[in-house]
Amino acid sequence: MSLKLGEILVREKLITPQQLQEAIEHQRKNGGRLGTSLVRLGFVSEEVIADVLSRQYGVQTINLDLYEIEEDVLRLVPYEVAKKFMVIPVSRKGATLVLAMADPTNVFALDDIKFMTGLNIEPVIAMEASINKAIERYYVSKEIQRIEEFELEKFDFKPTEALDVSPRGNGAKESGISEEELGVSVDILRFEGQEKESLEFVSDENEEIDVTKLMEESEDSSIVKLANVLIVDAVRRGASDIHIEPYEKDLRIRFRIDGVLHDIMHPPLKVRDALVSRLKIMAKLDISEKRLPQDGRIKIRMKIDNRSRELDLRVSTLPTLFGEKVVMRLLDKSKLMLDMTKLGFEPQSLEIFKRNIQKPYGMVLVTGPTGSGKTNTLYSALQALNTPETNIMTAEDPVEFNLPGINQVQIKEQIGLTFASALRAFLRQDPNIILVGEIRDFETAEIAIKAALTGHLVLSTLHTNDAPSTISRLVNMGIEPYLVATSINVIQAQRLVRRICTNCKEEAKVTPEVLMSIGFSEEEAHTIKVYHGVGCKVCNGTGYKGRIGLYEVMEMNDELRELVVIGATAMELKRKAIENGMITLRESGLYKIREGITTIEEVVRETVL
Repeated sequence: MSLKLGEILVREKLITPQQLQEAIEHQRKNGGRLGTSLVRLGFVSEEVIADVLSRQYGVQTINLDLYEIEEDVLRLVPYEVAKKFMVIPVSRKGATLVLAMADPTNVFALDDIKFMTGLNIEPVIAMEASINKAIERYYVSKEIQRIEEFELEKFDFKPTEALDVSPRGNGAKESGISEEELGVSVDILRFEGQEKESLEFVSDENEEIDVTKLMEESEDSSIVKLANVLIVDAVRRGASDIHIEPYEKDLRIRFRIDGVLHDIMHPPLKVRDALVSRLKIMAKLDISEKRLPQDGRIKIRMKIDNRSRELDLRVSTLPTLFGEKVVMRLLDKSKLMLDMTKLGFEPQSLEIFKRNIQKPYGMVLVTGPTGSGKTNTLYSALQALNTPETNIMTAEDPVEFNLPGINQVQIKEQIGLTFASALRAFLRQDPNIILVGEIRDFETAEIAIKAALTGHLVLSTLHTNDAPSTISRLVNMGIEPYLVATSINVIQAQRLVRRICTNCKEEAKVTPEVLMSIGFSEEEAHTIKVYHGVGCKVCNGTGYKGRIGLYEVMEMNDELRELVVIGATAMELKRKAIENGMITLRESGLYKIREGITTIEEVVRETVL
């Protein structure tokens, strides 16, 4: 390649034969390619070299400065491979990867990358200096290169805020981390020494736990930094949960963002025990206990946009086959939406819900699966009812957010403080409004209903699929139908669906048949416009950003109460409630599709016809 390039440049009188000899000599001494030597010596510009190479090999030339390369494309070619072959992936078109190369004739690079990615390679030419600059920009500055020693994949951390983690006992060596320390590098996970090859039989049942060693490993600065980086990056990405999952030959870390789990990184397996111990120390848990589940809490203070913000993390550990799994729930009070008008209620449903929480007594039930926003809805209701004249008491497990002016009790079943015992105590505390975190058993349900019938407004949650089936659930618990009928004011079922990213929102092409199959009328199916997100940097390529609620609000009236007393089924209750004007979860979803707030896929995933 070098001789041909030099001959072409001399033949086109772009350089002199003497300059060619000087460049060849420079190349021998300094390595690299002839084109790079010619540019460094100032004989030709990068643009001239690229133009000659393009004409010589019939390959397009590109200016990498004009491209914004997506991270999903970058992950196809690891950092070390890009550096070795002086290439960088530019874009993907179906089964073809566009690859910028300094030497488009390097068949070894083309074959290796084709085999590694399983894609066809379309080479384009860029100068070595431009590729080097792009590698520094995309791999190093964004920190998504795989670190070869530890096989870290998808390491896309960009934390820049300071994190102040208060020491949680046992003499942790580091209590905070500066912006400079948060810059992720190879040294963050540097571990000295290698395992010796040997064969040794051990018994899992009698495995000894060296607490001193665990303590020392957990206080290693690299482990402290890794734990802090995980928390900071989760906050920056808007994650609600961090999952640390050990497997036989792998350690996986995932974030739940907008209700969906995303694979974030795979640290080396050897950091498993140290990382888990570090988190357990921060949460004031027993690091020597690995056989039983534990629950704890971490409080941290973060500085974002020159403003300090406190954050609570609920920590849960669970012994699995290959070690302890840790799940951390991020409780960010700044994200708590206490304005009911912004939760996603349809106007009619919001009016019904507001009317019933303003009643002096009775029961308001909010139902839905875990993670459907029930706590947020109840806190919003309490905020609307929280006045100096009102005594509000809550029993929660756990207390997720502290609300000023409200008496909140943390349930502790291990010492006998259950929902039922807390409710009994509440009735002696002169309450106006009682919130029961969850009705789990007959005893709790019975006391809550009696409280609702004796002049108290009771708010609580249940895990049921929709509003009508909540009645059946209470009856199956053992509550008499006439008590259920007379005590309940309103039942609200809800789900959370992802919002379409407003930055990359565009109209989607959907056939009328598909729209009719999910519940739209034939007339509407031919006129409605639906949207989706194509994916961008703002939404990390998912097409979604944030979530909104779907609500099914069933207000009890005389007709429904009569049906409950005679033992009507959930289907019969639902039919009557719809006749009375109830908006179902699916209809709430269709409303959000009409408004261009969410997608068909999200509504179908969370609701049924």
